[in-house]
Amino acid sequence: MSPPSRSSILVVDDEPDLRTLYELTLLRDGHDVETAGSVAEALAHLSDKRYQALITDLRLPDGSGMELLKRLELDGRSERAIVITAFGSAESAVEALKAGAFDYLTKPVDLRQFRAVVASALGRASLPARREGAAADAAPMGAEGASATRRLVGASVAMQSVRAMIDKVSRSMAPVLIQGESGTGKELVARAVHAQGARTGLPFVAVNCGAIPESLLEAEFFGYRKGAFTGAMEDRAGFFQAADGGTLFLDEIGELPLAMQSKLLRVVQERSVRPVGATAEVPVNVRLLSATHKDLAAEVQAARFRQDLYYRLNVIPIRVPPLRERIEDLQSICDALLDRIARDAGVHPVPRLSELARAHLARYAFPGNVRELENLLHRAVAMAGGELIDRADLGLPDELLGDAGAGSAPAANVPTLSLGDALPGFGGGAIVPAEAPLPNDLASYLDQVERDILVRALESHRFNRTAAGASLSLSLRQMRYRMARLGIQAGDGGGDRGDAE
Repeated sequence: MSPPSRSSILVVDDEPDLRTLYELTLLRDGHDVETAGSVAEALAHLSDKRYQALITDLRLPDGSGMELLKRLELDGRSERAIVITAFGSAESAVEALKAGAFDYLTKPVDLRQFRAVVASALGRASLPARREGAAADAAPMGAEGASATRRLVGASVAMQSVRAMIDKVSRSMAPVLIQGESGTGKELVARAVHAQGARTGLPFVAVNCGAIPESLLEAEFFGYRKGAFTGAMEDRAGFFQAADGGTLFLDEIGELPLAMQSKLLRVVQERSVRPVGATAEVPVNVRLLSATHKDLAAEVQAARFRQDLYYRLNVIPIRVPPLRERIEDLQSICDALLDRIARDAGVHPVPRLSELARAHLARYAFPGNVRELENLLHRAVAMAGGELIDRADLGLPDELLGDAGAGSAPAANVPTLSLGDALPGFGGGAIVPAEAPLPNDLASYLDQVERDILVRALESHRFNRTAAGASLSLSLRQMRYRMARLGIQAGDGGGDRGDAE
């Protein structure tokens, strides 16, 4: 592989010693460097030449580095800007990121971190964080990332806005908070941000904050040293170390307890972690993306979420719309889901919805969003047994549907039912009465209903997945997928006897 071409970088700082330190560090890494000591000098350089990156202190004798960011934005220039802020000046760093800075550094600048951030800005794997086999140049979008981008289906205005935000935030390292109801595809958005950014090809580590016991949070996030506690037989890296050089996605960030929020805030500020049992901190270089179905602003007001952490995570918000707000995308989403379901199940040709079935679906409010639609189509494919899925195969009783046309919510006097309770063969086919309490988290409720049904079927067939799946009109592959998704382990007694592809 040929060595990467030399990058041209402009360094702006009014302290000569720091300018020299930055310049020598960048020259040793093979970059061409020019320097300036003021806003006026920097603007003169920018008027004469284009660079790959701009590194600027925020406090300059004749103004602020923010003026340079604004000039880059106004002129539509491609330089990626890295700003240097005073220690503890979180507000300045957040302001710079919102103004379009690629990333920021805090004084006193750690040179290892400095080199890593510059490498990320230039689209290269940072030297300390490079993984074996990773190219020095920006790698093409990985298959997983490309898949995530393709799965964000829909031409509605709402989805066009989401994709535009993904394109914008992918060009920086600013923390992103992805907000949306359960089942809307928040992780797909996070994977697309990673795939379209400078860190594509490097690790993407997804963590469900609500699925980790509180007593294990610190060890799982930051790692631990051998002997740190009973059972720590060897050193182990945490999520931050695993994502070093790449992206860490913290799903359901609102589920973190306050004590862990405090520790996470320090990591975000210092960009280093201290493994459990260690005496020294370890620098980490990660892009942080977070997601939640909660209203974090309300959580802050209720003192359940730290305001300072919320401020640092919510630099750039992306709202993922619920399916009922983009019901015009329903047909394209159904087609894409059916393609994937058929491919995973080995079904040929790909089943399609009849016009009556499409109209039937368009009257449903989908409280579980795209995840609920996917589960519904999984069942419909199994029930149809052929190429055409008709209205009856969907299993949606009229009581679940609104009368006002596509996108309307169910009438006020119609109970909101879970598919597990309303569909034949899922929960006994009983319809929940209107006075039944509504679940606080529909997606978790539906998952629990499905889990209970699968466990019952497995127990009744001595944990033979093939037989249990057949009793529910599911293939072995579908059973494996659902068991893995819901965390169901094969029983000790029956094992996997009798399973067959």
